[in-house]
Amino acid sequence: MITIEQRAEFRKHFRNNISSRLVTDKIVKGIVFGCVLLAIVPLGSIILEIVRNGVPVLSIEFLTAPPGAVGSADPGGIGPAIQGTLMLIGMSSLIGVPVGVLGGIFLSEYGNNRYGNMIRFFNDVLAEFPTIVIGLFAFAVIVLTFGYFSIVAGMFALSVIMLPVITRTTEESLKLVPVTYREAGYALGIKRSVIILRILLTSAKSGLITGIMLSVARVAGETAPLIFTILGNDDFFSGFDQPMDALPLRIYRLANLPYDSATAQGWGGALILILIILSLNVGVRYLFLRKRGGGGRFRITAGR
Repeated sequence: MITIEQRAEFRKHFRNNISSRLVTDKIVKGIVFGCVLLAIVPLGSIILEIVRNGVPVLSIEFLTAPPGAVGSADPGGIGPAIQGTLMLIGMSSLIGVPVGVLGGIFLSEYGNNRYGNMIRFFNDVLAEFPTIVIGLFAFAVIVLTFGYFSIVAGMFALSVIMLPVITRTTEESLKLVPVTYREAGYALGIKRSVIILRILLTSAKSGLITGIMLSVARVAGETAPLIFTILGNDDFFSGFDQPMDALPLRIYRLANLPYDSATAQGWGGALILILIILSLNVGVRYLFLRKRGGGGRFRITAGR
């Protein structure tokens, strides 16, 4: 039998426990908020600086014209660099995204063995590789083999950089899908391949898109691999066996020139690169993650 004194003591202890938890919760929230500010403030200052210096340079000619003579009154534009960046992102994604997603599916659904552990280990090692080393690898494998710089060599280097990011995020996204989804599919007699393609990938779509866009954002700003692969060019695309320009490479070279016009163009190129990455992220998320009719439900025919 609990006495009145014991009840009062229990209530006092309960109130003290609740108060200490509330204080701890407020402290943790304050620390998290402070960390968010530490991350946002430098990022915001960088973006504001790029916008402030890049907007005055923007014009139709700047976006479409090829570069002019160095130090001349007419600096030209960054049209070939924009074209090269878009082509590199598209061509690299054609290789990196399917291979990375398939690798993530294998590691998640079939990789619970020593072969999967070995692939997972090398994938993590590749993710930590300096990108300049991957550029040198592409230079040795493609440029030296064929004897010329080309967009194909740049595509190869960037697709290798994309692979570990997409593979790891795909694997982790699929692992977050409840095992009951798989069991329900098996109970309906659905093939394992159909379960993976129609149920698991659909459920993990948000994580997959995030990983793909992270890899795209990473390769879109790479400069070192492009120096060893596409070299750079002042002209628009003229063939897969010719050098090509790209925004990171153009910005790097403009920043090294001792002219105010070149520096201004570098700021404008950085702004355009940010806008391209932002547009790709927003566009892809709108196309693939928007809710469709029926609340995003998927329909499956058993046995197919």
